Amino acid sequence: MNVALGAVAAAGAQILLFAVLAGALAGLVAFGYRWYGREGVPDGLAILIGITVIGAWLNTDAALREAIVGRSDLLDPEVAAFTVVAFVVGGIASDLGRRGGDRLAADALSVTGARDVDREVSQLVRAAGRVVRVELPEEVQDIDGYDPVPDTTKAEVAGTVLLFPRRLTVAELEDRIRARLRDDYGVGHIDLGVEADGTVDYLALGSRAAGLGPTLAPGSAAVAVRADPAFSASPGDIVEVWRDGGEPKRVATGELRAAVGDVATLALDEASARAVDPDATYRLVTLPAEPSADREFASLLRAAPETMAGATVAEGSPIVGQPVGALAVTVAAVTSADGRVEALPPRSRTLAAGETVFVVARPADLRRFEAAVEPPEAEVTS
Repeated sequence: MNVALGAVAAAGAQILLFAVLAGALAGLVAFGYRWYGREGVPDGLAILIGITVIGAWLNTDAALREAIVGRSDLLDPEVAAFTVVAFVVGGIASDLGRRGGDRLAADALSVTGARDVDREVSQLVRAAGRVVRVELPEEVQDIDGYDPVPDTTKAEVAGTVLLFPRRLTVAELEDRIRARLRDDYGVGHIDLGVEADGTVDYLALGSRAAGLGPTLAPGSAAVAVRADPAFSASPGDIVEVWRDGGEPKRVATGELRAAVGDVATLALDEASARAVDPDATYRLVTLPAEPSADREFASLLRAAPETMAGATVAEGSPIVGQPVGALAVTVAAVTSADGRVEALPPRSRTLAAGETVFVVARPADLRRFEAAVEPPEAEVTS
């Protein structure tokens, strides 16, 4: 009985040693991957590297037994069970080591700066002995005008504690937080509100999905049709859609977005999209028209960090009577109270109550602008 207990204890101790080695190696790999690549190591790669230590150890032991004793115990039930348990425990330890190494590297990068070690900041942190502890809000909002991020990502970000070096300005701290969220969570657009003491009182996230959707005008749709595109037709050309047959008939007019072989993607209005038969074959005729300027603007805006929004200036707003050039946003157009639209107004143009201002700016600047068009809180409550 004592012999059996001793054998189990020895096997448990060896498995524990395997787990420590696998976890340590996976942690080192995750730390180095995050430090040099600025992104997390793939889960499977870290676990595979971690259990490689166990595999090498067991294979070496089996080879030595074969060479010295003349036989190997790999097929014995006890040895097989030990091997399976060792690999399972080693895989779990590797995953834990990966998480710990990745987290440690992410915190180290936040403290030292970015990709390269900033010696001055690193010495400052060591001399002070402390770092700035930033806790993100428990409630993460969506940015208007951007596609929402997954709920799982917002749940991971909510309440997260980030570490940064001391003696950073508010602007520098905002940049560090943005970079950290982009690197750790793959977030595309971030709207932050950081107080003077480093407290984050507002956080909103957004993303821009690739595809045609963001470039389509309201009331239009993208439709794939089997067609014979016109010679030298390119995306952005205005085309007519004609039905083949004994009596050709024009079905719709739209914009060619893409063509691969005999399949063309067209941007059509809703009525024309319903008239297109997915089982029919069409012929496209290119019209002598210039590419749509609004589509080009939408494509550029989708790739830029800025977005576009409109807001109506309320009576008593601080920006009433202010010139357009005094705003911290780019004014694309102003619609007066009588409905007249003035595109790209001059910087000296003053704003009046009841006018709608369309601006292009980053989400944080848009949020401040939307607050500025409203009257002060004291006037609202009165």
